Amino acid sequence: MKQVLEVLDQLAEDSSVPRNIRRGATEAKERLLMNDEQLDVRAASAIFMLDDLANDPNIPLHGRTLIWNIISQLETISRQG
Repeated sequence: MKQVLEVLDQLAEDSSVPRNIRRGATEAKERLLMNDEQLDVRAASAIFMLDDLANDPNIPLHGRTLIWNIISQLETISRQG
């Protein structure tokens, strides 16, 4: 989970990525950090948010790749929950 949060921070601070993608990465991180729900529920919610971002036509390829990697890691976390 720590690695996922670090990559989301990296994406949120990348000035070559459109502002709405950076904002979405921050929102996904905040969602993951909410401790009022089970981790698998938070991971599934973040996956949903990130999937929308990955489909944005304005996202550069490296940003899309980062999002896909994060989604893959979150899917593993959500299956363990």
